[in-house]
Amino acid sequence: MILTLNPGSVRLEELERIWRDGLAAQLDEPAREKIGRAADMVAEAAAGDEAVYGINTGFGKLASLRIQPSDTAQLQRNLILSHCCGVGEPLDRPTTRLMMALKLISVGRGASGLQLETVALLESLLEQDVIPVVPSQGSVGASGDLAPLAHMAASMIGEGEAWFDGQRLPSHEALRRAGLEPIILSPKEGLGLINGTQFSTACALAGYFTALRSLQGGLVAASMSTDAIMGSTAPLQPAIHQLRGHSGQIQVAHAMRAIMAGSEIRESHRSDDTRVQDPYCIRCQPQVTGACLDLLRFAGQTLEIEANAVSDNPLVLVEEGLIVSGGNFHAEPVAFAADQIALAIAEIGAIAQRRIAVMVDPTLSFDLPPFLAADPGLNSGMMIAEVTTAALMSENKHLANPCSTDSTPTSANQEDHVSMAAHGARRLSRMNANLQVILGIEVLCACEGIEFRRPLKTSVALQTSLAEVRKAIAPLTQDRFMAGDIEAAASMIADGRLAAVCDVPKLLAEPLS
Repeated sequence: MILTLNPGSVRLEELERIWRDGLAAQLDEPAREKIGRAADMVAEAAAGDEAVYGINTGFGKLASLRIQPSDTAQLQRNLILSHCCGVGEPLDRPTTRLMMALKLISVGRGASGLQLETVALLESLLEQDVIPVVPSQGSVGASGDLAPLAHMAASMIGEGEAWFDGQRLPSHEALRRAGLEPIILSPKEGLGLINGTQFSTACALAGYFTALRSLQGGLVAASMSTDAIMGSTAPLQPAIHQLRGHSGQIQVAHAMRAIMAGSEIRESHRSDDTRVQDPYCIRCQPQVTGACLDLLRFAGQTLEIEANAVSDNPLVLVEEGLIVSGGNFHAEPVAFAADQIALAIAEIGAIAQRRIAVMVDPTLSFDLPPFLAADPGLNSGMMIAEVTTAALMSENKHLANPCSTDSTPTSANQEDHVSMAAHGARRLSRMNANLQVILGIEVLCACEGIEFRRPLKTSVALQTSLAEVRKAIAPLTQDRFMAGDIEAAASMIADGRLAAVCDVPKLLAEPLS
């Protein structure tokens, strides 16, 4: 399936389908007319006598050097090859595809000056699933994501490497096998391809999509944990959250009420429970997770704007008849969004880890066995699984330190303030993987806790979740090799299974009440 994109108004839902489902993408027809007009302006400038940055001049600190018209094609090719300085592990293919689609959207605004043939090749690469090999390190998120985008552009001119049909091939061979031809870059095209925030934005969007799904699974885990320790549902009353007024908090409380509705476990111990209040990790779940939800949504709004932005340089202002230098390539908005997502990921994991700690501690868990172990002492139960979550929680806290406040001058001090958006966004993948494990272990603990309460039953929704877990993971009747169980539970958070069986996406989308 090919998704038709309207540059300037592409929605997060469309971007997620490209990233998650591997859809191809193409521009709508009105975008092509705008692209053609900008390309004509660039061609006219390239043939003229006036110096225009990046078209008939050098780049960065070399902008004062004029380039002869006969050398403009070589100038663009040299630009791409000289900027292919990325290092490290290749970016994963779904995020690389998203980066390519973001570049397509950006140039589709008709202010970058690329030729229609170049745009068509980018569309064909997505359709034929020819995916450039893009090293993940080397961008400081300032004058665009220069190195990563240069590796993308290199594949378009037949250089570097690309994935095709499951193989990592020289790009010229991947293009040949797909029935495609490399392009010869026209004036400004190399600059238009490598200037921009598309690498950072793609990584941040992948982090956002994953974090939002983890938050949804985390609501199921939190509800299970609350029932496992017979926690009070009184703090979920609507009036409490209406008095605070934050939309995320109101929606999280609403979702948890729905998920836990009808549980026999808590009701059975209302009369003989001497606890006046639960620990904050139980009582303040809507306040914490709701704040994380609001923060993620704000970051998502920023990234949606950036996904539709023109962020290269110089810009071709067709209506004004100008080609002007600016600074839209600076990725500060993306860096801030990535830092916000990182904070949310860290806090979702931090409060989940505390819920796990409550469940394994017999002084806090209201009569659950120590470490949820059958025959404790002979068996250690969830003792070290809880330690693993503490390690990952701490790691995420360190990773959540802001990247946007860092800067270092580059390019002979021409680019003297940088955003660090690229590694700010890249770290989200590692943080999300840690969070999925924390939440997966919480689910394992909560399932054990709920089963210890039999014959009392949890809610219908949570019974369904527990049954889903038990399809893949047996109860912990005695100590066993647990790494496989943890991996399977984490995958249920990652793929959205547990959230889906409890209708969490729908619950969070319902109007505030």
